Amino acid sequence: MNNGIRLHHVSLIVSETARSLEFYRDVLGLVEDSSRPDLGYPGAWLKAGEGLQLHLLELPNPDPVEARPAHGGRDRHVAFAVADLAALRESLDARHIPYTLSRSGRAALFCRDPDGNACELILA
Repeated sequence: MNNGIRLHHVSLIVSETARSLEFYRDVLGLVEDSSRPDLGYPGAWLKAGEGLQLHLLELPNPDPVEARPAHGGRDRHVAFAVADLAALRESLDARHIPYTLSRSGRAALFCRDPDGNACELILA
């Protein structure tokens, strides 16, 4: 029993909101949510499915971005279900965004956003 608990949003620290929006909105296709209030620092909210959000927080990052594993599946990551993995792969290739294929045997790949946050894109 989970007492009605479900995931609501995931927050990621980013260094430049506009650059991160280019990745999450323009490459991955998430839609910006204009309901984000003024929180006293830059950022954005994006819709990531029915009732789910991705929050971008433009704040100083306390975590190192260097020396992360080459394969995002061996790092903390956020996973997005996608309807057309082949089209997304073409979009990543066209923008020269590197990725690795899932090692689990699932139809999925891992890439990193401009700040090194790992993203799994898995065929839904």
